Amino acid sequence: MKHELVPATDVIGKLVQEFSKLPGIGPKSAQRITFYLLRSDEQQAKALAEALLTLKQKINLCSVCCNVTEEDPCPLCRNTQRDTTQLCIVEQPQDIIALEHTGVYKGLYHVLHGAISPTEGVGAGDIRIRELLARLQDGKVKEVILGTNTNMEGEQTAMYLARVITPLNIKVTRLARGLPFGTELEYADDVTLTRALEGRSEF
Repeated sequence: MKHELVPATDVIGKLVQEFSKLPGIGPKSAQRITFYLLRSDEQQAKALAEALLTLKQKINLCSVCCNVTEEDPCPLCRNTQRDTTQLCIVEQPQDIIALEHTGVYKGLYHVLHGAISPTEGVGAGDIRIRELLARLQDGKVKEVILGTNTNMEGEQTAMYLARVITPLNIKVTRLARGLPFGTELEYADDVTLTRALEGRSEF
C-alpha cells in the first residue's frame, strides 16, 4: 500500500508542494529539500530566496535571439567574432549551453522556447518562429541549422521550419543522426554533439 507523505505543518506542506512542481522533483525529494532548508541556517535560506527573486527580476529575453540574458542584446549576439551567416535554431536556452560546451559551433542562435506539439495545443504561433522569420529577412543568414530535439515534437518543428525557410533561398541543414531519436540536446555528451554538428546534412 502506497503511503502519502504527510507534511508536519501547513507551512512545510506548502513548501513541499511548491518544490514538487519543479521538473525532476518528486514528493520525497521535495520533502528532503524542505527539511534540509529547515535545518540550515537562516542566511542560507535568505540567499536562496534572494537568488530566486534576482533570477525573475534581472533575467530577460534577448531581443535578437530570444536567449535568456541580463544584457540586451546578449553576449553571443554582441560577439563580433561569431559567424553571422550561420544560425542554429534550438528549442530551449539550455540547448545553447550544451552546444557551446563543444567549442565547435561559431555561428549565432535562435531560441524557440518550445516545440510544435498539436497534442499539447502548441502551434507555430506559440513559439518564437515569428521572431526567427523576421531575422532572416535581411539576407545575411546563408545557412539555418535545425537543432531541435530528436523526438516527435522536435521533428514536427524541424519539418515546419524547413517548409517556411526553404523558399527564402537559405540552406537548411539538420544536426546529424549521431543524436539517437528521443534525445534532448542538453543531455547529449560533447562528442555526440560535435559529430552531430560536423556531420549535419541538408534537410
